[in-house]
Amino acid sequence: MSAAQTQNDREQRWGCLESLGLSQRELVLAEALQMEYDALARHRQDKGPANTLPPETSKSSPAKSEPSMPRRVPSPPRNNLQQGVSGSDPMLNHVQPGVSNLSRSSGESHGFSKEPRYILDELESDLEGTAQLLSKGLPSLDEPPPPVPPRNPIPQNDPFIVHRSSTPRDVNLFTPEVDQPKLYFGDTLNYDNLNDSLSKLNGDWLSPNRSRRVHGDKSGKAVARSNTLPPQIPPRTYFPAQKSTRSQRRVSVDPVSLGSRPNGFGYELFQVSEERDEEVAAFCHILDLLRSAYPCNDYSKNAGFVWSPCVAQDELQQGLGVSIKVTVYSDHFREPLTFSCDGLSTIDLLIYQTLCYAHDDLDMIDVDDYLMKICGQAEFLKNNQTLASFEYIQQCLKFDWDIQLLLTKRSSVNMELARTTEDDDTPSTMNHSILLQERPIKQTVTRETLTLLLDTFHNEAESFLLSEVELPLHVERLVQSVKALCTSLAAVETPDITAALNQLPACPCRLQPKVQKDVSVLAKRENRVAIVEKLTAAILDLVELYCSTFNANFHTMPHSSRSTAPIQEAGMVTNVLSFSVYAAHRIPITWAASYENFFLSCSLTHGGVELCAPQHTSKQAVSKYLFHLVVWDQRVCFPIQFNQLPRESQLTVTLYATPVSPPGGAEEKSKQKRTIEALGWVTMPLFNFRHVLTCGRKLLGLWPSTPGGGNARSSMPNFSQPDSVILQVDFPTSSFEVRFSTPAPAEFSPQYEFSRLDQLSQRQLHDVLHKKSLFWLTPEDRRLLWEKRYFCHVEASRLPLVLASAPSWEWACLPDIYALLRQWGCMNHLDTLGLLNATFPDQECRRTAVQWMDSISDPELLDFLPQLVQALKYECYLDSHLVRFLLRRAIGDVRIAHYLFWLLKDTLQDSQFSVRYQYLLAALLCCSGRGLRDEFDSQCWLVNILAKVAQRVRDSSPSSRQAILREGLEEVKQFFSINSTCRLPLNPGLLVKGINIQSCSYFNSNAVPLKLSFQNQDPLGDNINVIFKSGDDLRQDMLTLQIIRIMNKIWIQEGLDMRMVIFRCFSTGRGRGMVEMIPNAETLRKIQVEHGVTGSFKDRPLADWLQKHNPTEDEYEKAVENFIYSCAGCCVATYILGICDRHNDNIMLKTSGHMFHIDFGKFLGHAQMFGNIKRDRAPFVFTSDMAYVINGGDKPSSRFHDFVDLCCEAYNLIRKHAHLFLNLLGLMLSSGIPELSDVDDLKYVYDALRPHESEADATMHFTRLIESSLGSVATKLNFFIHNLAQMKFASSEERPVLSFAPRVYTLKSDGVIRSLFVWRHIKTYTPSKGYSYVVKVEREGQQGSTLVQRTFEEFHELHSKLQLIFPSSKLPSFPSRFVIGRSRGEGLADRRKEELNGYVWHLIHAAQDVAQSDLIYTFFHSLPRDERAGSVGTVVNALHNKPADVSWAPVPGTVAGEVKLSILYKSDKLFIMVMHIRGLQSLQDGTDPDPYVKLYLLPDPQKTSKRKTKAARRTCNPTYNEMLVYNKIPRGDLQQRTIHLRVLSEGAFWENTLLGETIIQLKDLTPGHRWVGWHQLGARGSDINR
Repeated sequence: MSAAQTQNDREQRWGCLESLGLSQRELVLAEALQMEYDALARHRQDKGPANTLPPETSKSSPAKSEPSMPRRVPSPPRNNLQQGVSGSDPMLNHVQPGVSNLSRSSGESHGFSKEPRYILDELESDLEGTAQLLSKGLPSLDEPPPPVPPRNPIPQNDPFIVHRSSTPRDVNLFTPEVDQPKLYFGDTLNYDNLNDSLSKLNGDWLSPNRSRRVHGDKSGKAVARSNTLPPQIPPRTYFPAQKSTRSQRRVSVDPVSLGSRPNGFGYELFQVSEERDEEVAAFCHILDLLRSAYPCNDYSKNAGFVWSPCVAQDELQQGLGVSIKVTVYSDHFREPLTFSCDGLSTIDLLIYQTLCYAHDDLDMIDVDDYLMKICGQAEFLKNNQTLASFEYIQQCLKFDWDIQLLLTKRSSVNMELARTTEDDDTPSTMNHSILLQERPIKQTVTRETLTLLLDTFHNEAESFLLSEVELPLHVERLVQSVKALCTSLAAVETPDITAALNQLPACPCRLQPKVQKDVSVLAKRENRVAIVEKLTAAILDLVELYCSTFNANFHTMPHSSRSTAPIQEAGMVTNVLSFSVYAAHRIPITWAASYENFFLSCSLTHGGVELCAPQHTSKQAVSKYLFHLVVWDQRVCFPIQFNQLPRESQLTVTLYATPVSPPGGAEEKSKQKRTIEALGWVTMPLFNFRHVLTCGRKLLGLWPSTPGGGNARSSMPNFSQPDSVILQVDFPTSSFEVRFSTPAPAEFSPQYEFSRLDQLSQRQLHDVLHKKSLFWLTPEDRRLLWEKRYFCHVEASRLPLVLASAPSWEWACLPDIYALLRQWGCMNHLDTLGLLNATFPDQECRRTAVQWMDSISDPELLDFLPQLVQALKYECYLDSHLVRFLLRRAIGDVRIAHYLFWLLKDTLQDSQFSVRYQYLLAALLCCSGRGLRDEFDSQCWLVNILAKVAQRVRDSSPSSRQAILREGLEEVKQFFSINSTCRLPLNPGLLVKGINIQSCSYFNSNAVPLKLSFQNQDPLGDNINVIFKSGDDLRQDMLTLQIIRIMNKIWIQEGLDMRMVIFRCFSTGRGRGMVEMIPNAETLRKIQVEHGVTGSFKDRPLADWLQKHNPTEDEYEKAVENFIYSCAGCCVATYILGICDRHNDNIMLKTSGHMFHIDFGKFLGHAQMFGNIKRDRAPFVFTSDMAYVINGGDKPSSRFHDFVDLCCEAYNLIRKHAHLFLNLLGLMLSSGIPELSDVDDLKYVYDALRPHESEADATMHFTRLIESSLGSVATKLNFFIHNLAQMKFASSEERPVLSFAPRVYTLKSDGVIRSLFVWRHIKTYTPSKGYSYVVKVEREGQQGSTLVQRTFEEFHELHSKLQLIFPSSKLPSFPSRFVIGRSRGEGLADRRKEELNGYVWHLIHAAQDVAQSDLIYTFFHSLPRDERAGSVGTVVNALHNKPADVSWAPVPGTVAGEVKLSILYKSDKLFIMVMHIRGLQSLQDGTDPDPYVKLYLLPDPQKTSKRKTKAARRTCNPTYNEMLVYNKIPRGDLQQRTIHLRVLSEGAFWENTLLGETIIQLKDLTPGHRWVGWHQLGARGSDINR
């Protein structure tokens, strides 16, 4: 064999063995020790019968003697793995990773022979398969004995061993009946008698008269074994599977004494057939009960397809009281049927109406047999819902889309997602999700690996006992075998192992000052026996501790059943809480060199609040025993009694250390300040899921301390990281269980009227209750709230504030808290979110919150599903009411199950909570049918393919990206050849069957997102376009869009439709996700650069673009209205959420006028920085080009007043729900979103909402924000810089377009232009004064000519765009734009007409590629403005001729304008807000005034009532929103008062012009009622002094 082949075989062998959990170093050590033991065993055999058993023991029958060991036979050279590890079972080399319970079947051939097992005497003749074993033949007696007696293999035909099917059994399966022993005779087993007989046999086996024959001994004499060593064949004791042995035993701090072990030192690792973790097993049982409540034949909860979501009744804005045009497709008629129906018509009525056109007789037709499906989507409309109630219908009415439905029979609908009877009969398991999870649960060390190491230790212990010479060598090997065992058991060295090893002399692998110095002590055999006994007991205790800690699917000897321990109520126990800390294991070697003075800080918390002062251990250094560890061996005692502990109390232990001083002199060390660093932490509940106080020895894995680690901390130890530091703590045990029982609510819990409080208390309590969030409650606030808690019932939504103020949640205080909770009015399901955050871990509190939330509809639940998934982190235990609530809803609705699956899958990336979410994801898959699980599997597969493609495209050079994209999409094409259809994670209603590779591309941004076009499975639907991102964390975008969607719903519920564009964005894993593409939309950058790179500084681009796509007057007016509303909504939403990095590529505009924002990579005020300068200087993006669209020109109009009022109203509506948004964001503090990690981030939203201010103050505040944003030059400069930066990404495939043309026209679409002639020029007045040129266009094959009207600037734009495509040599010269002097009249127009005539003649006769270019054909295509008004001579832009102020116009001579005021009288104060003025007259010189408002409150003899606003600049329609206040106005005097209001224009030298005035009587003003209205200004002109 060549050296290369040898090396390859060695690598294959190591790879196989490492899959069992052994490192190469451990295996080399074990094999070396084993080889030496083999030699020693042969040497002892050659010495003679000195250490043999009596001869008569070897004459027992083969059936009753100990089974012979499997013998290795020579294997072919081509397979070295069959030889196995020296001294181990060759079957170990064929074990699959993760499957630790493989039966070693006698029927399998692996290059070695088998022999019959030990059989119970009374069952020997009845066991099936015994003859087969005997027929195989026994090993010859003259064969040499095996080097190591391996563990006894388990046959497949043993009636007392659980039989396995070919499929690996799920160890998490909670099915006790499956685990019952299979009986081979009619009567039932008597477990007690069986155990008695087994115990008797075990006792006989250990008796010295029992034979221990080794078949390989030629002389028939077996090698004697020490009585202190574990027997070769361990005894077996059977216990009924339905009784959990773990729940019937207690873990003791002290090691189990040797006498308590039933069979000496037997260490057989018994397989556990059911889930070892009691909590997970109980959770599986709950899942079975939950699933049984929703059988598959209940079609209301098992539709098998996706229902279209509905909107709430108060969200219905469109389609009420109007006729809706509907188009219905069906197989019943050839052409689609179009008709109108009322929005309140139900779907079954719509089906009935449709069937009337296809059937003459409807008596035999049942409407329930039919369903209406949305064309283009795999969604169905529920028959009992009204047409207008569906979200799809609302969207169609909002964006003027055609409503297209498909009538189909229910029997023909594909119900592949429905659960089946087989699904219902399948027991709940936790392993369905292994293939779907990116981070499966970490496997523990395998049973076979640990058996091998125990064998090695057994052999070394025997050698040590029998050794007479070379004791140091045997000690070294014994210690090495112990170290190998401890290494596989999480590198933990317990104090018992340390104490036992300390009785051995020092050896090279363990040098300690406390070890045995006198080697002569070991000369006595009884001393060696005592050491081995202690060491064996300590190791078995460690194995059992490891099995219970890591939930291994095996354990040591089954413990005998014991009676249930008595229960002691926690509220009655007055002992103080204490525990012992032994050591921190697995200390990294780098810590030993970098840190010193290690100590632990232990704290008790409940809901994040410390229950008492933290306790600290002493400071210790790193010690080196078998491993590096820090030993404290110290007792920690808290000054708190058990009865003072809340049920959800958590113990947090943090490891601190001091960095070692750098090398240097003493002076330098003293100057350097060394700070203590937190290295790791762990949190554990004091009461388990059964509410029993924890006890016994625990191993706790520490989580690494990281800055900004999030709001929530996992209550599970860190065993997911293989190198985590492990802390060993010992809790005291007692003869009874300390259980925390839920107390009953108190009988007396009064409710008092708020008005019974004194005025000071009312004011104080009112201020505290309006803080909206418990994060900013001061200790004084909490004291006041709890003291006055019985007066707070009037504000039901303030319950979280009251409960957060409870001084204690200990057992004695719970009755009062629960009584308050029971008598509190039912909270709105939106307000109950506040009871689900980390502050309220109490189980009863959370149960009540979930109970109140149960009334929420499924579509509403989807709005808050991300927060509820995050709230699962704050649950103390795996099973909770919130988990059950979510699973119930997921069982009944495919859409909820879909989104819940992806949300849970995304949270698997959170290392602290990954184990919990793995179980919850597995629970969801248990509750789903096989069809839905297969669908999830397909979606995951598709996402993984897309992620790889996106990464390859991103990593490639820009020139090769398109080719690499198309190459990668071939894999997607192959995916659809295997899976006929797949639903997109973005929306389960999007069912696709393929991908259009030619329509796919990518975007030129840093993340290089992919633009994908999927083929719709519905032939009546269009292709489905989505954006797939890889490399961007979309969770922040997802959260932002969710908040904006909820804002929009609030506005709609309040009757204010802000025309918001809501699109979907969903994260499918860290750094990847899908985003919905909005059709007919363009970024502001592309719109602005149509006017050049400096287009961001111009005012007309947006208005011109909207006019281009909305050529008629009505269309343009509708688009402007949509723009005003959507722009106002965007301003409010982006300000509240602090959305930054707002450049013109992150803002889009639809052709319908709807504006919306995208790409929310920065929010909550985390601005994009340019060096030390914030790029986002304005409160939000509101630029002059947006104001130009709103005003209809460059001057403010009354439309701007409407815009400001919309903004302020929308802002105040959101402020009313401030607590909702603070709760939503507060629940996401632990989500891992970088810019939402602590309360300071939440404080940004709190400050933006200003919950402490009145509506008037908030209105003034937001008005100032609008003014600040509009006046910001930084925004436009930021746009311009972004334009320059994006020029490098300009693709050669992007062709320039004309700014005034709505689409591109070609020679093929319009026909060949035969001639062009500039016929005449006409004078125009809009958008500015000047001349337009009428061009006569003649085309081949068309009669007559077409007249088009273009300005000189538009001709210049055409020439500029042509220069971007063609070289100047191919283009004719363009007339000069510059004019000397003031000659801009008709003469200039005549001259330019002649020059343009020459230009267009040369243009049409230029080279063919120029003359027939798309730019030229688009330029000379007739636009709607060319066809308007009937004749060319009267063609004008009617849109711009229309007055800007369309809602109101002043009457010349009598009315000088109008002023809008908001007047309120309250608490002896008169509040007058000056809002807007419209219709002011220009000054005598024709310029616009600088108006301001002056008020007098008459009568005012002292002239002290003068109040005035600031002056607006150069406008006839100013906006102020300023509050003018008069104090100490008695209510009785109000009826006699009048307001004298004057509007003046601020002039030079303190000369002001009166523009108008009015007198307002206050006699009709109702105190406490706000009076808002317009008041006419009388016309009057005279100059007065200020």
